[in-house]
Amino acid sequence: MAAEGGGKEMNEIKTQFTTREGVYKLLTHSEYSRPNRVPFNSQGSNPVKVSFVNVNDQSGNGDRICFNVGRELYFYIYKGVRKAADLSKPIDKRIYKGTQPTCHDFNPLTATAESVSLLVGFSAGQVQLIDPIKKETSKLFNEELTSLSFLWSLCLSISPQRLIDKSRVTCVRWVPGSESLFLVAHSSGSMYLYNVENTCGTTAPHYQLLKQGENYAVHTCKSKSARNPLLRWTVGEGSLNEFAFSPDGKFLACASQDGFLRVFGFDAAELHGTMKSYFGGLLCVCWSPDGRYIVAGGEDDLVTVWSFSDCRVIARGHGHKSWVSVVAFDHCTTSVEDGDPPAEFSGSDEDFHEQIHFGAGRERANSAHSRLSKRNSTDSRPVSVTYRFGSVGQDTQLCLWDLTEDILFPHLPLSRTRTHTNVMSATSPPATSNSSSSGIPANSLPSTLPRSNSLPHSSNPAGGSTPNSHTGNSSSSKGNSIIDSAFIATGVSKFATLSLHDSRKERHEKDHKRNHSMGHISSKSSDKLNQLSSSRTAKADAAKTLGTMLCPRMDEVPLLEPLVCKKIAHERLTVLIFLEDCLVTACQEGFVCTWARPGKVGLLSSQNNPANSPSGTVV
Repeated sequence: MAAEGGGKEMNEIKTQFTTREGVYKLLTHSEYSRPNRVPFNSQGSNPVKVSFVNVNDQSGNGDRICFNVGRELYFYIYKGVRKAADLSKPIDKRIYKGTQPTCHDFNPLTATAESVSLLVGFSAGQVQLIDPIKKETSKLFNEELTSLSFLWSLCLSISPQRLIDKSRVTCVRWVPGSESLFLVAHSSGSMYLYNVENTCGTTAPHYQLLKQGENYAVHTCKSKSARNPLLRWTVGEGSLNEFAFSPDGKFLACASQDGFLRVFGFDAAELHGTMKSYFGGLLCVCWSPDGRYIVAGGEDDLVTVWSFSDCRVIARGHGHKSWVSVVAFDHCTTSVEDGDPPAEFSGSDEDFHEQIHFGAGRERANSAHSRLSKRNSTDSRPVSVTYRFGSVGQDTQLCLWDLTEDILFPHLPLSRTRTHTNVMSATSPPATSNSSSSGIPANSLPSTLPRSNSLPHSSNPAGGSTPNSHTGNSSSSKGNSIIDSAFIATGVSKFATLSLHDSRKERHEKDHKRNHSMGHISSKSSDKLNQLSSSRTAKADAAKTLGTMLCPRMDEVPLLEPLVCKKIAHERLTVLIFLEDCLVTACQEGFVCTWARPGKVGLLSSQNNPANSPSGTVV
């Protein structure tokens, strides 16, 4: 495990880290932030988010970046590893009053060098469609006023009534393959499907039940003429924190504050499968490039890997000391290769390093599903699989994880294990899948499954993680991550990095606040009452699901170690995006950082070397 030691070294901010493919380096000249580069006072503000789009510019510099900091929204040309960032020339900058941007998303289908479609969600519940290149605001959703009236209301700090949903927008995404449809999630637990061509009407919408299942319902909007929203989804209890479409756009994964991951067939609005966090809410979710696996993270400080086809948890990863805020797969490092056992499963680590072609990930990721589908339980030719995914959290740490064939296919005999994931070989046969009426496999897990026994013991004897376990100075990160005492009664075995000693004491000191992770501007009294009233139900539900297919015990699934675990910021991390030649992170102070992949760091240094510039000046 690549975690740091104790003391001063533990708190040192890292500017590079090493994996098997090489060294990743922080490019300080490629840092994006507010033009004055002053750290943002993040207390009470929404998480910093980053969106990218490529406008197919003929100059070869077509990447554009959008990020929000507090009540400000910035739109820049993103130069990545090629050139240093020029913060003095934003393409567009917007400052809002009375509300704050919470999330945003570009439509890649309509993006050109002259125009882009950017959706922006706000803390007061509105959704705005803007064109930062033309510097236009085209439409406003979930607001009965016109766009011009909305702008006046922002200037005058007026709070007009929202007719569709008054709660904060937590996630907004264009529907894959569509130029006009988009989906919006709110902290109320509802999602709404919109069409940019339709209006929202001047009266509150009336709904008719379309489909209903366990803890979810889908309604259509009753209206004589076309209007928004087209559909309303009510999912789980509490906030719907994030959703993600599958790579083919056919399925939708939803991470909710009630701790459940729910996966739906999007067009049919049918529940495909469900997973429950070990405890606490789920805050983030993502799909593997081939759509076979889903990774979720949240308030249990864990990353959980869920199999889409088997509808079960196949592994958990522990490396964070606080809530996990973002998970993402690295399509460039994910590897799927066919081959004979001698060639695939023998040789030294150096030989393996030479065999894997990192950087050709996009082509590999696009064909991963077809190549993996060739393998089944009776196939004599194994598939060498390595999924790379990453996570960042409120502990200011970046973790990278490798999900390999010893975890994915534990029943296959391997002559060696090429991974930092230390797993004991399983002795029991794999679980078989039997469908139940709810669409979730009803089979039980094997009595013994592989589990890592090499996780380092926490230096804190209590072991309990808190969102302020890093050295950041944000007072908004004072909430505590608590393991519910209901788990004690159900006989959960203790493990090194999650302890139960201080849970009762911490619960009396402070409620399990979600302000710092969810970015609430303020907590209304009604929200607090709802949290308190639902806590007893959540405890009872957690006790019922623990040890089942929904939520296996810690010793029933493999426990992964991170390949890399580094402290890279002073404040909690809110962004992790993998690009072709770099990865991008952002923290709540408003700094968006670029980390060059191995072999790519020389691009920027040569561009910034005056000797390499024809005019003799720094580019």
